[in-house]
Amino acid sequence: MNKSILIIDDEQDIRVLLKYNLEKEGFTIAEAENGQLGIELALKFNPDLILLDVMMPDMDGIETCEKIKTHDSLKNTMICFLTARGEDYSQIAGFDAGADDYITKPIKPKVLVSRIHALLRRQSDVQSEDTTSSSESHSGIVLDREKYKVFKDGQPVKLPRKEFELLALIMSKPEKVFHRDEIMNKVWGTEVVVGDRTIDVHIRKLRKKLGEEHIHTIKGVGYKYEA
Repeated sequence: MNKSILIIDDEQDIRVLLKYNLEKEGFTIAEAENGQLGIELALKFNPDLILLDVMMPDMDGIETCEKIKTHDSLKNTMICFLTARGEDYSQIAGFDAGADDYITKPIKPKVLVSRIHALLRRQSDVQSEDTTSSSESHSGIVLDREKYKVFKDGQPVKLPRKEFELLALIMSKPEKVFHRDEIMNKVWGTEVVVGDRTIDVHIRKLRKKLGEEHIHTIKGVGYKYEA
């Protein structure tokens, strides 16, 4: 199946480089030079994946990503940040905004293509899992994969994409201890390099929103969801 990719970057040279290499791989490409045009084009183009520059004038990539994620029609669109910044805090900010991965500039075409294929495989895996089990409900927490929503005691809880995917994973098998490596691979992917602190930060945010009693730490191993 032909996959479509939207490139949002204010640097024309980057857009030309990405477009050239991705069209060689058979992808259908659209491009936008800023965040606002990118959002408008995403709604018309409905891409499978968006490559989104972080550092853009007027509306940066973080804000653009957050606005894209407010549209239900784009809830399954994968977003990969393009950034020259590799610190943990910028990665966490990107994941909190709803991103699925990031690629550091300067961009190496072979690495880019490999990461994109990995992201699209993950997208297919998630969609196939959604068809088999669309929701989980334990101890007053309801997670609806199909609608990408979470409720606590009947009240909606807003979760960024990575927090949602992390919660969906550990709720899928209550009482099972998920090792840190398994969480990293299934939520962030084997080709994404993030610091150990990333999982801890996301767990801490989930506990703050859902309560301390649901997610338990198994010291030196990982985490589990207790119903």
